[in-house]
Formats: sequence, C-alpha cells, structure tokens
Amino acid sequence: MKNIHFSASLLIVIAAVLWALDGIIRRSLYTLAPVIIVFYEHLIGAIILLPFLIKGFSKERVTKREIFIISIVSLLSGLLGTLWFTTALVEVHFISFSVVFLLQKLQPIFAISAGAIFLKEKVDRRYIKWAALAIVAAYFVTFNNGYVNLQTGQGTIIAALYALGAAFAWGSSTAFSRMVLLKNSHVVTTGLRFVITTIFAFFAVFLFGQGTKFASPDFSQFLRFVIIALSTGMVALLIYYKGLAKTEVKVSTILELTFPILAIFIDAFMYKTILSPTQYLAAAILMFAMFRIAKLQQAKKPQKSVAKEKVTPAVVPSQD
Repeated sequence: MKNIHFSASLLIVIAAVLWALDGIIRRSLYTLAPVIIVFYEHLIGAIILLPFLIKGFSKERVTKREIFIISIVSLLSGLLGTLWFTTALVEVHFISFSVVFLLQKLQPIFAISAGAIFLKEKVDRRYIKWAALAIVAAYFVTFNNGYVNLQTGQGTIIAALYALGAAFAWGSSTAFSRMVLLKNSHVVTTGLRFVITTIFAFFAVFLFGQGTKFASPDFSQFLRFVIIALSTGMVALLIYYKGLAKTEVKVSTILELTFPILAIFIDAFMYKTILSPTQYLAAAILMFAMFRIAKLQQAKKPQKSVAKEKVTPAVVPSQD
C-alpha cells in the first residue's frame, strides 16, 4: 500500500512537470483570444477521449450528482480559472512575478480548506508544519530574495481580485475532482471534464464577443493544440487524476508546487533569467518539504474506491 501511495504522489509530480512545460508549448498562441485557446484545447482533448468515455459509461455508473460536481470543476477550473488568471496578467501588462503570482500561492489554502470541508480530510500538526514550510519556500522560489513587484499600474487591485478568483477556482476544484474520482475512473472523470468544459467554452466564446474568431487559428496553431492535448493538456490531466484518486487533496496541492520550481528553472535555462541564491535554497527546501508530506501520505491507510476497473486508453501514455 505504501508503494501505491508513492506511485500516486509521483504521478502528481509528473503532471506538475508537464504543466511547467506548458508555457513553452503554447507561446506561439499569443495572437489568439484566451477563450478561443481554452475552447480548442478542450475540444481536441474531448474528441480524443470521447470513445473511451462512451466505453467507460458502459462499465461505470456515473450519477447525476457526479456529473453536476464535474460540471462545477469544468466551469471553475477548466474555464473561469484560466480566464481569470489570464485577465489578471493582462491587467498588470504581463509584468513578471507580480501580485498575480503572489496571490496564486494561496491556491493550496483553498484546496486544503475544501478537502477538509467536503472530504473530511484531517489536518494534523505534522502536516501543518511541512505544508507551511512548503508554501513559504514556494514564495521564495517564485520571488527573487522575497521581493514582490507591486508597482504594476492602476490595474493592480483588479488583477489581485482576478488572481484570487483563479486561486479559489483551481484550489477548490482539486477537492471536487477527488469527490468524483473516489467513485469513478480517472479516464471517465477526465473525459467528462473535457467534454463539459468544451460546451462551457463554446458559449463563452460568444459571451465574450469572439464568435467571429472561431476560424482565427492557422494550421500551425491547430497542430500546437494537438501537441498540447497529447502532453501538457489532456494527458497531463489524465496522469494527475490517476494520482489524485489515491492521494488526499492536502497532499496533492503541496506536490503541485513542483510547478513553480520547474517554471523558474526553465525560465533561467531558456531565457537566461539569473536565479538568486535564495531561490536555489528555497527550491531545495520546497522539495524536501514535499518529500516529507509524501512520506506522511505513505503512512496513511488508503480510502476504498467503489469505482470499477479503470478504463485506460491505448492512445495515451498512462491525470483539476
């Protein structure tokens, strides 16, 4: 059982690694409206997963309540979280490491709170100690010498509200996703998430006045959407959900902090951003804190899942 928990934790880390690479892959999509990007990346993922979703429905019993919950996840995490975070960056003119990223560090707080409320996860002193250390370390990994640039113009307050909304959307969605994963396979859950998000995004395109831009992506951008689906998008979510099914929310949200570690180092390697000694030290501390939390997870007895045999698609290599 300890090996099961370790493997699940490793899957979440792998998904976070893929998310850290996402910015590189989608860099060429900057000419498209954010809602158009959200629509197409989910549409392609939904098309790929649809046959496996249909097959999964024949083997699993998905209740109306579970569809409702995953609809909330699709709306919050799949659509609103992404749009709110992007809008926050626009408000501060994409100034690096601004108040937007600072408020994103509150995401684990929302996830842990939702896990305690909806899944009755207990938070003991040992966990609080390592989780607090991990969050503080993530702060210093993100911000050079702990300095936050608050001089982002008049849009700072609006950006802060959008960033806070995104942190809430993504954090709470982790708990809601696990509620569904305790009774259904990661493939069916991911398939429902992509299909429902595609529907929401379709209507959002018109709501945001982008209805005339459905044909705006060129061939290379469509190809990029396929690459995203098969790496940092659909596949990453499949991997993440498979790990989340066996991992408590309070542990998963800390393991996801792998993302800022790698994002910082990728930025340094590819774009020659010089890291400070405090960032290297904080990265080491963060990795150690995540390791300790993963060890706490290994010591736990696994929760029983009533899901039937997992339906693993042959076209994807294994996922808020």
